[in-house]
Amino acid sequence: MPIIEQSEYNSPSIMHRNRHVSTIYAALFKKFDAPEYTREKIELNDGDFINIDFILKDSKKAVILCHGLEGDSRRTYNNSCAVYFEHKDFSVFAWNNRTCGGEMNRLPRLYHHGAVDDLDEVVQFVFQKGFKEVYLIGYSMGGVQLLNYFGWTKIDARIKGGVCVSVPTHIATSAAVLKQGFNRVYLKNFTIDIKRKLKHKAAQFPDFINRDQIDSITTFDEVDHYFTAPLHGFASRDDYYQQVSPEFSLKDITTPVLIINSLDDPFLGERCYPRAIAQDSTYVYLETPKYGGHCAFPLRNSMYSYAEKRAYEFFKSCK
Repeated sequence: MPIIEQSEYNSPSIMHRNRHVSTIYAALFKKFDAPEYTREKIELNDGDFINIDFILKDSKKAVILCHGLEGDSRRTYNNSCAVYFEHKDFSVFAWNNRTCGGEMNRLPRLYHHGAVDDLDEVVQFVFQKGFKEVYLIGYSMGGVQLLNYFGWTKIDARIKGGVCVSVPTHIATSAAVLKQGFNRVYLKNFTIDIKRKLKHKAAQFPDFINRDQIDSITTFDEVDHYFTAPLHGFASRDDYYQQVSPEFSLKDITTPVLIINSLDDPFLGERCYPRAIAQDSTYVYLETPKYGGHCAFPLRNSMYSYAEKRAYEFFKSCK
């Protein structure tokens, strides 16, 4: 029964018991510099590329960090996690989805929640360096990619476990929640960034992307209907949501994975807390702290977050 009923996470202050304060502080005000990475561009099987930032430390064990929507390898949550695991003597690999990390990709394709083929290329890149133990951590969309990877593919025995933080396991529910109340502020920020990238893509590939449709975007409905679904081979927005929502593949996971979703996460709806699946699974663990916001989980008197500390403790149990 891998549901963790009593999370050890405690909010550091009354102020941080407000979901928006925690979320906005972590995203905008918390500062944590990126470590001294080496960057390598890897060529993908379809002729595109992605950039991977990495630190080689331990020759045996490595952690792969998967960033969230419109993030990159050097987002604050990634930086604190990378430094934390570097200090624990892990080698660290923080990858950038296509169009992310400061360099536009070559092909019309962008990134999406089901881009497990790209994640697998990152995993193979890490394996080529000879690691015997590989662990994955995914934040928000990166957590979706991680869960889909674990659920859709045959996982190599060298992958020992994963941790997903603030992960929308049911995409349609999350998209609906972001249209409500103050959450529209987050939605607006996402759509501004996405529209900027789509306009760049429309200039690159005018036959693939309708420039006029970009200006009509106000929610993920338009993004996924006009662009994400058709560009990536899905029949419709609803088909995309159905296929890439981990809710439908969690039952197929046979590698230990911990989902940490706070109950006050402003990005998550009720179907993003897969209690019944975790109750019946041997491998899917669900932890639902009362507070924590989205990709936040601040700690008292620490620049690290609960997420990376909890991930490290979980990985020690995955040998």
